[in-house]
Amino acid sequence: MSPNGNGFPLRVIDARRLGKEYRDALRPGVTVCDDRGIARQLPRYFYEVPSWDAAQRTYIAPHFQLHEFIHVDVREAGPLRHFPRYVPCALTLLGACLELLRDAVGAPVYISANGGYRSPRHKLTRTASTHAWGTAANIYRIGDNLLDDRETIARYAEVVRETIPGAWVRPYGKDVGFADDHLHVDLGYVIATPRETPGEMYNPKLASEPL
Repeated sequence: MSPNGNGFPLRVIDARRLGKEYRDALRPGVTVCDDRGIARQLPRYFYEVPSWDAAQRTYIAPHFQLHEFIHVDVREAGPLRHFPRYVPCALTLLGACLELLRDAVGAPVYISANGGYRSPRHKLTRTASTHAWGTAANIYRIGDNLLDDRETIARYAEVVRETIPGAWVRPYGKDVGFADDHLHVDLGYVIATPRETPGEMYNPKLASEPL
């Protein structure tokens, strides 16, 4: 039985109610700036992943299992290298979009290690990386094709633009902000708040106070 009543097997967590070590790693609801200095609010609601076995058994799209999005190394914050793990609820949207890409190319799509969700405290995180929202994926291979040259990356980048409206693809290159050994697919700073969110009840007194 789903804990959410919607068929999805993972429990929704308000990360502001987690222990301090997790709050320090996830920074739920904290405002950070992107590389242009624009303020972005980090996710507050996460799915709780109790074990690696659960990550392998949980599909977030017909051809994508959750474990594919949470391969991280020792650069990840300590609490998030062990279970339970927490992933932003918007990760399911990323899975759905990559499923569209898989259908368009007619081949499996492979996500790099550290190329799915990684926390704001991951050592690869720069400013407000959309990886911390669970809305970006670094794809290193599609079918038998490695994405490690300009022509191949450009070809699949065009497929992404045609298939996923509004998606952003990092340009080819070796400098910061570019990519030369993967295809970075980015849905932006999306925050998902599921219906079963364990949030506070509506308070009309607070709602009537001026901002």
